[in-house]
Amino acid sequence: MSFKEIYLEIMTKNFPDGRYNEFADKFEILYNELVSYNEKVNLTAVTDMAGACAKHFADSLLIEEYIPQGSTLCDVGCGGGFPTLPLAIVRSDLEITALDSTEKKLKFVSLMAEKLNLNVVTLAARAEEVGQKAEYRESFDCVCARAVARLNILSELCIPLTRAGGKFISCKAALAKEELNEALSGIEKLGGTLEMAKDTELMTEGGEQSRAVFVFSKNSPTPAQYPRHYSKISKKPL
Repeated sequence: MSFKEIYLEIMTKNFPDGRYNEFADKFEILYNELVSYNEKVNLTAVTDMAGACAKHFADSLLIEEYIPQGSTLCDVGCGGGFPTLPLAIVRSDLEITALDSTEKKLKFVSLMAEKLNLNVVTLAARAEEVGQKAEYRESFDCVCARAVARLNILSELCIPLTRAGGKFISCKAALAKEELNEALSGIEKLGGTLEMAKDTELMTEGGEQSRAVFVFSKNSPTPAQYPRHYSKISKKPL
């Protein structure tokens, strides 16, 4: 099967309304460049067409419907560009900042943003340090993260970057409800509250995989002492 056939099959399984079908050509370019770049820099272990379409592209787009139009979005721990690049492909209205501490991975994100004419800028830094800088602190309409850390750790990295009235969005896999329960009190300390929790399924070639999407509202400013140094966050989560 061709890439386009596989892409349309996977996307139709996950999004039956066909909302992403028109972007097949851009995702094919992204896939080919990902495989090529991955030979030089380890971006991902998933490089087969079906796997990439499901676990990189469709998985990244599970949060898309919860991001308001025209938002400034920060993707914390974007790695090789997921969910940054898929979101930028389908949502030209977004201004996305791809944040990661690994410059080699961000170089790929920058190259793809230029090649596909995407509204993406990269920022090579640690999230807990960026969250204490006036330029970025509480400046984004939305902050998202995928497969970075447990929610009680992730929330302290992301919520300080979210403006009051904005949203922090996380897509989790296994043990999602357990992570949510242990994180809720800390999220309240950081100025957030749970707006929505939705269980869903990611349809892959090998079958269904459980996912949970959490949307948190930022209701009040984050206290100045947060985020702490990462060693403190990880040793003693809120």
